[in-house]
Amino acid sequence: GGYVHGATDETGFAASENKVHVHDLHATMLHLLGIDHERLTYRYAGRDFRLTDVHGRVVKEMIS
Repeated sequence: GGYVHGATDETGFAASENKVHVHDLHATMLHLLGIDHERLTYRYAGRDFRLTDVHGRVVKEMIS
């Protein structure tokens, strides 16, 4: 058993459908752990950064 999200090209090298960025994957995993990824920050060089960057989003299609 398992789950496949999206599809790859004919050689399996590159994603071709439903691409998910690593920031989205992190946001989804944090969501499943009950952590709000938009509030999870760390301070570097006097500035707050989000672990999932500003582009990370929870991919609801991956959650069953």
